[in-house]
Amino acid sequence: MELQDTPELAAFRAEARAWLGENAPAFSGRVKPRLHFESADSAEAYEAAERASLEAAKEWQARLRAGGWAAISWPEAFGGRGGTPGQEAVFAEECERAGVSVGPLLIGLKMVGPTLMRHGTAAQCAEHLPPLLNGERVWCQLYSEPGAGSDLASLRTRAVRDEATGDWLVTGQKVWTSSAQVADWAILLGRTNIDVPKHQGITYFLLDMRTPGIEVRPLRQMNGSYHFNEVFLDGVRVPAGNVVGEVDAGWKVVHTTLAAERAMIGAGGGERARALVELARACGRIDDPLVRQRIAEVYTLDEILRFLGLRMRAAVARGVPPGPEGSIMKLLVARRAHLAGEAALAIEGARGLLAGEEAPGGGAGQQQLLSAQGLRIGGGTDFIQLNAIAERILGLPRERHPDKDVPFRTTIAQRDGSE
Repeated sequence: MELQDTPELAAFRAEARAWLGENAPAFSGRVKPRLHFESADSAEAYEAAERASLEAAKEWQARLRAGGWAAISWPEAFGGRGGTPGQEAVFAEECERAGVSVGPLLIGLKMVGPTLMRHGTAAQCAEHLPPLLNGERVWCQLYSEPGAGSDLASLRTRAVRDEATGDWLVTGQKVWTSSAQVADWAILLGRTNIDVPKHQGITYFLLDMRTPGIEVRPLRQMNGSYHFNEVFLDGVRVPAGNVVGEVDAGWKVVHTTLAAERAMIGAGGGERARALVELARACGRIDDPLVRQRIAEVYTLDEILRFLGLRMRAAVARGVPPGPEGSIMKLLVARRAHLAGEAALAIEGARGLLAGEEAPGGGAGQQQLLSAQGLRIGGGTDFIQLNAIAERILGLPRERHPDKDVPFRTTIAQRDGSE
């Protein structure tokens, strides 16, 4: 593993840093480079802040595209720069340093784009990839349901074919959908066959969020924000051309999207332990041995994440597919956020009960601790990541799933207590 840039990457980094130095200042701070969720006193306040961040992200993405820095590792045939994953990693590091991010556009750029390039038709790529690169289209992810979270393959949202037109009519409920209230399009999983085992009857759709029959209801989190939403679908019509991959074979496509999501969250990065050091100094507790120990724990996770990121970057620079680092990093990012939030409140002492501008650091530690729970759920829960590590890295036996090979119709009857 190379810990320093190759001469080629060093030259690329210098070019990127120079371009960002000229273009990033106007956007620095307008788009949050982190994946934490912000607080709000009301739905209106949160929605206003989200719209402002979204508009800034669109403007920044358009600037990236015009400057030739959008989708660095995407092939040129799809509108990208045709660069290497190593170059993309370097540019991400420099963007973090400059305080800029595409923020609300990440689902589309990091999850939808790679999925369509691998599984989509030429028509689907032509319709959706250019608006993504131009910052014109926001995406959300309609996966989880009230009864299908960690066990995503148990989803019950039904998609029934309209034999007269070939379109699909979708009815069901999704939950924990990030940014659904501002999304233009969604990636949607629907059950198209209940007479086969649960993994075999799922189809992957592209859904225009302006289609009649869609209702979005914000979910208020304990930090006051409305980042997540419930989405209800009532006979929503989806054109046949919006199926990605094959009908009933969407689970194969799902794996591509989920792997991209975990890598995105794991590589989110952002804060470093230096923020806790500054807080400890401001609170007069920099010499407290217990405080120093807490900061050391966070710093240790920071360094582990940095080295895992370097390992992943070195692998992709050699053309080797990423290994298990994505699941490990996703798990550690969530743990790191929780530990850092707890450490901040421990440093603040009684003042940790304050919130907002009255709290030390503007209440950043409080918000981090409250929002950290979302990171332990989104993109696959901690338990899902631990299972993946146990089975795929340690080689432990897979957990037994009694309903894996039975028709989903039977599973539904057993769970509902009906025949």
